[in-house]
Amino acid sequence: MEGQARAYTNIALIKYWGKKDQVLMIPQNNSISLTLDAFYSETRVTFDSHLTTDQFILNDVLQDEKHGKKVFQFLDLMRQHAGITTKAQVISENHVPTAAGLASSASGMAALAGACAVALDLPQDAVSLSRFARRGSGSASRSIYGGFAEWQKGTDDTNSYAVSLKEDLSAWPLAMVFLLVDSQEKKISSRDGMQRTVDTSVFYPGWLATIEKDLTDMRQGIATNDFELVGQTMERNTMKMHATVLGAVPPFTYWQPDSLKAMQLVQEQRAQGLPCYFTMDAGPNVKVLLQQENLKAFLGAARKTFPEDKIVVAFPGKGIQLVKEFNHD
Repeated sequence: MEGQARAYTNIALIKYWGKKDQVLMIPQNNSISLTLDAFYSETRVTFDSHLTTDQFILNDVLQDEKHGKKVFQFLDLMRQHAGITTKAQVISENHVPTAAGLASSASGMAALAGACAVALDLPQDAVSLSRFARRGSGSASRSIYGGFAEWQKGTDDTNSYAVSLKEDLSAWPLAMVFLLVDSQEKKISSRDGMQRTVDTSVFYPGWLATIEKDLTDMRQGIATNDFELVGQTMERNTMKMHATVLGAVPPFTYWQPDSLKAMQLVQEQRAQGLPCYFTMDAGPNVKVLLQQENLKAFLGAARKTFPEDKIVVAFPGKGIQLVKEFNHD
């Protein structure tokens, strides 16, 4: 029983920040993302009755129990869906720039979900795959789709999944530039930082109180190809998310000095008439959204502040790709 899938990572424009249910991965709010072409994961899963234990090989390295924990737990979940106990071998490659500091869990878990669904002959429609992927990583639910997608928070396992907002962006050529501040492991993980914020931040209620306005504006901007509305909404949403962590107990921040330099660069270019807007996840790296017609001008400005190897360009990516047949050469 074999399956293979390729899934691309996504960057949230309206952030997923906070869980209602830690086990089912039900979020506190909807989120909207853009899937990108530069970063993806390819995963092959083989369920084999001769195996006595699960195996996870990532980028040609066999992972131990600690580093494979999330994958092994996900395999257990998929076996429950299929009604089997057969052990599996997972072989995965993350095609992510070495210094990107980019979380690969979105593409990695989406690819694993797709590969398992194929191998176990489970439902492979987009909604089912999104629900499966969500259990591995919340953001993975959005990587089932290309272009813009919205993860609808729902209330339980059956109705918390992502849907496509706009997959074909050929009439609206966009680009995202990654300004890579630091690729080192974060001192506070996204999961721990998120939970501390939900539990203790005096600013978190303000995040929830304003999220619907951000979602409404983002949907409208995407529907009408209104770049200014999309950019403004994305930027204010990311600033509010990062503000919540300053009100946590104890307070913390993901920003570094070069994060501020990158934000200032974007603001300066915008003041000079170049439309561009930034977003940041739970980490120091800054992602800049712009229209492709302005890419050359922005890169010229960015190279005056950041070295070439700290700048990565991405374009809108495809949805998940499933492979049912293998060539056993």
